[in-house]
Amino acid sequence: MATIESVTLDVADPTAANRFYTTAFGLETQVRLRASEAPTTGFRGFTLSLTVSQPATVKGLVDAAVDAGATLLKPAAKSFWGYGGVVRAPDGTIWKVATSAKKDTGPDTRQIDEIVLLMGVADMAASKRFYVDRGLAVAKSFGRKYVEFATPTSPVKLALYGRRALAKDAGVPVDGTGSHRLVIGSDAGPFTDPDGFAWEAPSSASSPN
Repeated sequence: MATIESVTLDVADPTAANRFYTTAFGLETQVRLRASEAPTTGFRGFTLSLTVSQPATVKGLVDAAVDAGATLLKPAAKSFWGYGGVVRAPDGTIWKVATSAKKDTGPDTRQIDEIVLLMGVADMAASKRFYVDRGLAVAKSFGRKYVEFATPTSPVKLALYGRRALAKDAGVPVDGTGSHRLVIGSDAGPFTDPDGFAWEAPSSASSPN
């Protein structure tokens, strides 16, 4: 079974990005950073999600991100599935903070239970087949809407979502061009998938931020 060892964000200023992610979310080694000026505009085709245990933690992390310089795309609020909010980091990466719980069981802990990389795809069936052929095992699949892969030892879970639906969920227009500014380090790589997402062998990935 293929595993994901790292997720690297290409950013203009790694030092500033590292300061933001440490201050806003307490992330250190889970997401890596490297310098890049690759041109990109609009929606980059992916989001990163932080899954937490309760609404108070969602609100605390969203507020901390905004205080650290993020742009609020969707205020933390209740929905039919739980509670969540969306921000765009200063480097342009879109982050969603969410919980399936609708009531607090205690104070904000800032504890992150799971990080999920959601990649927007044009053809779900083709992308699912592409990844299965490269050794990733499917954990959950909901037709042409959503596919989640089994990566139990990875610091980041991988899932596929329709590009248009993912942009809507993030609260941004679907249009975007240029680099995704994202590289996945995995023993399944190196390759580039049908939607232009780049994968590298773990040894090629950057150092932790």
